[in-house]
Amino acid sequence: MSHTLTALSATLPLVSGWSVHSMWMRRRIEAARRDPLTGLWTRDPFEERARKSLSHKCQRAVLVLDLNRFKGINDSYGHAAGDAVIQATGQRLGRWVEEHAGVAGRLGGDEFAAITSVDGNGDTATDNLRSKLGDLLDRLQAPVEFDGQQIDVYASIGAARHWRTSTADLSALLRLADGQMYEAKQSGGGWRLAHPLAVPAMSTVNGRRDGRPGTRAEVA
Repeated sequence: MSHTLTALSATLPLVSGWSVHSMWMRRRIEAARRDPLTGLWTRDPFEERARKSLSHKCQRAVLVLDLNRFKGINDSYGHAAGDAVIQATGQRLGRWVEEHAGVAGRLGGDEFAAITSVDGNGDTATDNLRSKLGDLLDRLQAPVEFDGQQIDVYASIGAARHWRTSTADLSALLRLADGQMYEAKQSGGGWRLAHPLAVPAMSTVNGRRDGRPGTRAEVA
């Protein structure tokens, strides 16, 4: 018996060491899948989680958003200020999706995507989603303080709603939300929600509109 206990006690440090190493590896892998500036998921892990969320038999909304006049921020305040705005945007979006059982990711540059729950039915659900989009826009557009200056932030959000009775297609929903975001941007910003029966008809390249104009600073 004593030999058994001795052998077990000798293996405990080894087991503990492997456990710590395994935990460390998992954290390293997860960190590599997150955007280092915002802490949000990068494109691929975001899409993995978004598809899983859409697989549940409940209503969801897919969002695409980016910042208006972002190039002007870099030109006027410097790239460090631009990074501060991107970081603040990611943190604000992250907190918002946490409150609404969602997932968020940074697609690149000043463009982000998210998926959120839709509560209620019929007009009530639509009104709730509109309220959530308005709340998100208000949060994103709060000024960002950098180096003693207040930097104004402007955003455009496009949303596409997924009904629990339909088959989820994340790529189609992202294209539809992207189109709504660009229309909002063309109008000066704000948010737009796609019509429930809308179907993406534009040709696409890698999930984006073919020939899509830049979305950084061309539209005020």
